[in-house]
Amino acid sequence: MFLIGFPLLIIPFAVYNMIAFLLPGVSWTDRIATIHMLSGADWTMTIGDALLLLGLAILFIEILKATRSGVKSVIDHGLSTLVFIGALIEFLVVKQAASSIFGALVVIALFDVVGGYSVTIRTAQRDYTVERVEP
Repeated sequence: MFLIGFPLLIIPFAVYNMIAFLLPGVSWTDRIATIHMLSGADWTMTIGDALLLLGLAILFIEILKATRSGVKSVIDHGLSTLVFIGALIEFLVVKQAASSIFGALVVIALFDVVGGYSVTIRTAQRDYTVERVEP
């Protein structure tokens, strides 16, 4: 699978930065769609909501990627850590990134890093067996 070794969570951060820097008049609360529910209420989807859903969907794929073992998995974890560190620095330093949407994406990246390492450690423990030799 060619996606192993590439941190997919860089995609929502790239989309956020493209919207924040290239389209400064766009608000994260701008409505994309309104869905009429069976209850009679209206559910409004905003740009920020859509970006968070994209981040969560990619987080799911990243956790699935973490179940593989090998050198590419280690590279993937390292790059995911770099994405998290870069996003955290951007969140703290860049004015356009100081929003709850970007903050939630940073938390999603943190969950990717912690979850990826946790899944890898758990699968490595399961694969590691020690046989006892009786004298």
